[in-house]
Amino acid sequence: MENQIKSPDPRPGAPPEYNSHFVPGPPGPAVPPPAGHPGGLPVGYYSPHQPTTFPLYMQTGGSHPIQYQPGKYPAPQHSAPIVWMPMPTVMPNCPPGLEYLAQLDNIHVLQHFEPLEMITDFETNNTYDIKNNLGQMVYFVTEDTDDYTRNAYRTLRPFVLRVTDCMGREIMTMQRPFRCTCCCFCCPSTRQELEVQCPPGVTIGFVAEHWNLCRAVYSIQNEKKEDMMGVLGPCSTYGCGSDSVFEVISLDGVSSIGSITRKWNGVLSAMSDADHFEIHFPLDLDVTMKAMIFGACFLIDFMYFESSPPQRSSTHD
Repeated sequence: MENQIKSPDPRPGAPPEYNSHFVPGPPGPAVPPPAGHPGGLPVGYYSPHQPTTFPLYMQTGGSHPIQYQPGKYPAPQHSAPIVWMPMPTVMPNCPPGLEYLAQLDNIHVLQHFEPLEMITDFETNNTYDIKNNLGQMVYFVTEDTDDYTRNAYRTLRPFVLRVTDCMGREIMTMQRPFRCTCCCFCCPSTRQELEVQCPPGVTIGFVAEHWNLCRAVYSIQNEKKEDMMGVLGPCSTYGCGSDSVFEVISLDGVSSIGSITRKWNGVLSAMSDADHFEIHFPLDLDVTMKAMIFGACFLIDFMYFESSPPQRSSTHD
């Protein structure tokens, strides 16, 4: 930590910037593991059905665990087999890797539970499992942010999220630039924004926050920043004991298109930020818009559910 902290000021005047020209992560094709080697395994996630298990990622029909970059993910002591969703065929006019979303109308976003954060209050990179209704893995999402930025800026931190498929290939990248909220909240320069790229380096749209006195309001935009859909959050996102529903609506506000729901998972929802989101959208919705709703889920998570409730209330109220 001493080598990474460059200034005693936890909020330096010049935060790191992420722009649309960042270098995507390595594609990481799957490599058969050596005989007897367990493979690199991501850390465990919290799930209401399996609260103490850790996944061992297995591709459907394969004989080897999916390999990740050596040393990037710590190996747990226990593992439970997790099956990946069968790889779909290539579809015309569909960005590579989004063929999975084209076949789904419902996905689950399961954030990994990090004991280190609860014990030390040291913020680590977020990781997520993306699953379908059958419990099959669809994607794996990892945050790519340095230790200093995460712990200095917390929920306001700029970040890059990398979405990988069953072969370890980066098929989607999301980035959030730094936006200071210490001045007037209605100022456009303070509004949060997320850029979604698929494949990495090719922008397909943006998720933009709109200032509202009572509730969370976002617009889902195309690559030209033209509004395509809206997202309306509840009046209170910190309620204890109930789900928080963010409704995806048409531009005229009349039709409901889908929803992003943060599920209430009991005591762990109150004690940690290992969230469970459920996303609904029409099966025949344009696949790039599905990807944009998927991206909106992560901006919502970082803005409203990344800290424990006591810390959030002191930060946002």
